[in-house]
Amino acid sequence: MLTLLGSSAPYCDGLSRRSFLQIGSLAVGGLSLPQLLAAEDAAGTGTRKHSVIMVYLTGGLSHQDTFDLKPEAPDGIRGEFNPIDSNVPGIQVGNLLPKTAQLMDKIAVIRSIVGLRDEHSSFQNVTGFPKGESERDGHPSFGSIISHEVGSADGVTPAFVDLFPTMQHRPYNSPGSGVLGPTHAGIKADGEDLASMKLRYIEGGRFDNRQKLLASLDDYRRQVDNEQLSGVDSNYERAFSVLTSSKLVDALDVENEDPRLRERYGKGSAKHLGDGAPMWNDQLLAARRLVEAGVRCVTVAYGFWDTHGNNFGHLKKHLPLFDTGVSALVQDIYDRGLDQDVSVVVWGEFGRTPKINDKAGRDHWARVSHALLSGGNMPTGQVIGSTDKIAGEAQSRPVHYQDVLATLYHNLGIDPHRFIRRAGGATVPILPGSARIISELT
Repeated sequence: MLTLLGSSAPYCDGLSRRSFLQIGSLAVGGLSLPQLLAAEDAAGTGTRKHSVIMVYLTGGLSHQDTFDLKPEAPDGIRGEFNPIDSNVPGIQVGNLLPKTAQLMDKIAVIRSIVGLRDEHSSFQNVTGFPKGESERDGHPSFGSIISHEVGSADGVTPAFVDLFPTMQHRPYNSPGSGVLGPTHAGIKADGEDLASMKLRYIEGGRFDNRQKLLASLDDYRRQVDNEQLSGVDSNYERAFSVLTSSKLVDALDVENEDPRLRERYGKGSAKHLGDGAPMWNDQLLAARRLVEAGVRCVTVAYGFWDTHGNNFGHLKKHLPLFDTGVSALVQDIYDRGLDQDVSVVVWGEFGRTPKINDKAGRDHWARVSHALLSGGNMPTGQVIGSTDKIAGEAQSRPVHYQDVLATLYHNLGIDPHRFIRRAGGATVPILPGSARIISELT
């Protein structure tokens, strides 16, 4: 850790000048924070407000039982659930999603996602490439690309916050920053990065709560002499602003939210489901708070949907909370006037088999899947594409999964076909040239 040494004389309840200079060098993702900020400057701190929230559904949610029901399909395929009308004439969803049904005017459903491989991992959704190819070529995660291409919105909030927990099935976890390196890795909200933002390493343990800590730091700001800072690089001054700002920590603290709104989201639980993610609706609320605070990209891993057995029992238990959380996130984005600038995508790594197996489950089905998109100034209240009568193949308007990412990049002003240079001079594309912006969403 790079540390600029100064006088150790104490100020404001024991905080010393030396502590202050250590604050400026706290490491985030393997680099000191001043280096991180300098790298953001190199990328260009953006002036656009656009942000994206990606909700990744670990395990692959059954499309036939949620957003592409086939009530006329034969027994053994159609399942136990019935379609209900939404608030958009002609669009129906599953009967376990009544809250989402009443917001379909604010959602675009793609029922014909193709191109996915049968692999249990976040890589295709989060990098745009299969796991093996992504790891071999160093393709960065979606948020890391955004950090590199657009940068911080205000120089205080980070560009990318990753709310993925550490999951038992390792390929579900965040793919990482690839060739972009630790400079553009996401701030992990459950790890040492956030600990740094909370100033865990201030000497002495003298502050019994954050309010007292911030009050002390404000007092210290007034006392620190200009001579002490005169030789410090501007990035260290910005690091001090970042690390003494409560903006990020406040955004993550959903306890500060209106209790009525928090109740609308449904709190969920931090307990993991299966070997995947928890259904922790507080994270959906935190994601909205983070983008409102200026974060460019927030990724959330949500739930566990690998229903090889007891598909219908699992969905009866967990879809109501999904319905509550996702509908609250969409409504909140619109209520706060963020729908022009914040894109939301909800999707998983593949669909489920049309045929119900002998364990009352549905197995992996990579031939076709679905995605929900909202906000981002996109035309909503529409269904894009269709499947055949058993929801087994794309029948009309197949949409490659890379096209979804291309569209989200486009919303952020990023050319999805740009190349990123890696060490040694080789380059990797953000997405292949075949990836196309979805015309219905522009």
